Amino acid sequence: MSEPQMGQGVSPQGPADNPSEQPVSQAIIRKRSSLSLVWLIPLVAVAIGVWLAVKTLSEKGPTVTIEFKTASGLAAGQTKVKFKDVDVGQVTSIDVSGDLKSVIVTAELKHAFANFLTENTKFWVERPRVTASGVSGLDTLLSGAYIALDPGTEGRAKRSFEGLEEPPAITTSEDGQQFVLRAPSLGSLNIGSPVYYRQIQVGQVVGYALDKDGQAVSIEVFLSSPHDSLVTANTRFWNASGIDISISGAGVKVDTQSLLSVLIGGVSFDTLDTLDLDAKSDLLPETFPLYATRDAAYAKTYSRKQRYLLFFDGSVRGLNVGSPVLLKGIDIGRVLDVQLQFDRESLRFRIPVLVEVEPDRISIEGGQRVPEDDGLIDRLVENGLRGQVKFESLLTGDLYVDLDFYPESEPQVVASYSGYEVIPTIPTPLEALTTKVTNVLDKIDAIPIDQIGKDLSEAAAGVNQLVNSEELKGAIRELEASLAQVRQLAAKLNTDIAPELAAALKESTATLKSANAMISNNSPVYIEMQRMFQEVTSAARSVRVIADYLERHPEALLHGKGRGR
Repeated sequence: MSEPQMGQGVSPQGPADNPSEQPVSQAIIRKRSSLSLVWLIPLVAVAIGVWLAVKTLSEKGPTVTIEFKTASGLAAGQTKVKFKDVDVGQVTSIDVSGDLKSVIVTAELKHAFANFLTENTKFWVERPRVTASGVSGLDTLLSGAYIALDPGTEGRAKRSFEGLEEPPAITTSEDGQQFVLRAPSLGSLNIGSPVYYRQIQVGQVVGYALDKDGQAVSIEVFLSSPHDSLVTANTRFWNASGIDISISGAGVKVDTQSLLSVLIGGVSFDTLDTLDLDAKSDLLPETFPLYATRDAAYAKTYSRKQRYLLFFDGSVRGLNVGSPVLLKGIDIGRVLDVQLQFDRESLRFRIPVLVEVEPDRISIEGGQRVPEDDGLIDRLVENGLRGQVKFESLLTGDLYVDLDFYPESEPQVVASYSGYEVIPTIPTPLEALTTKVTNVLDKIDAIPIDQIGKDLSEAAAGVNQLVNSEELKGAIRELEASLAQVRQLAAKLNTDIAPELAAALKESTATLKSANAMISNNSPVYIEMQRMFQEVTSAARSVRVIADYLERHPEALLHGKGRGR
């Protein structure tokens, strides 16, 4: 028989024991744990998987859709999305839109860019481009096209975008400020046109749009920092495109900023510094006017305007709408309208010219404005204020309206016509010159030129007859003979009479010397004569005394001196 085995419920017995007397062994039952170590490994694996899944989902970047007109150069799974040449995402799919007019590009971006996807975010395809303002995107010739991103921090969150066909002129990473300009037309400006300050490029045109009313164009310009601080409330912008050529009395003036502005246009600006401008204000206007030229930008503008009418009788060819109005040589206004009117009563033509002046251009000492006095123009006209048309340039023939004082002109008063005050006028210098020339020509025409010519012809015929007459020829022969005799006489005088005349002159000189010696102060003759004159003087004095005595005592002639007493 085989021995019983352990673990089969039979207790072991010794060989000397009695089976009936030995106790029966009891089985010990132990309760096992409900969790086995075998299941720990898969649970840990599941936890790690869940953690990886949660981490992957939490770190997964946003998915955006971008609409482009074409998908040229783009490929799903290959085209990158970049910001500052750093990969921030990748194109996952490219589909055609439902209307077949565009393509829808789906891209997955990094999680860090989720907060920068707003309505101001911009996407565009960066590829090689050659424009008038420069060349860009040459690096994509080797690396291939990619989608560029310009993140936006302001605005509502957005996941669907419309891609730009051209790169934006500025990005959010550039420091600076945008300004809006308004102009009647765009001219030669375009996106990317430079903005200059003192001929240094400090910005560029970034956009333009037609106003809702269609009356003007709004142009957006961007000035990079720190040049944006140069713009104040007194800043003036003007169109610096092309070449500005002006001809005036001072000569020919050519103005341009650079060759680039000539090709693609440009804008320039400056801040005016004049006596009548207020201090710089921190409050900038919403829009700045864009002037056509530098001169127009530097010209002063005022809100208060007054209109007057002037009537001219002579020609005003060269006077156009916009021609200047000058007072004492200072520009104070512009011509608004020029017409031609016919007066049926006098059967004459006259030309009314409507002008607009800005009284604030005239300042009173102390910085005060010209008062709004309705009688001021009347007093000025009484003082001799008159209007006159003058040449602005003899080369171009342009005219302007000149206001000045002529006290010697005929007294006139301010009239009214069609609601406008009429300023009296005087003839232009050309008209006055024409009148003088006409008067001179009339006087010349009154001269009997035909009769004078006839008399001159007769006188010339008489002179010709006299010159060719035999009598004149004989007289000339006799004159020649007389001249020959005179020459002979002169020769004789020179040879015969001249020596005798020289001797006589010597004798006369000796005689004069003797006479001079006789009448000199120390000569005896002079002394005797002086003594004789003294005696004569003394005798004359005695005669005068006797005459005075006889005049007082006439009886002395009969009785003698002293007997009549």
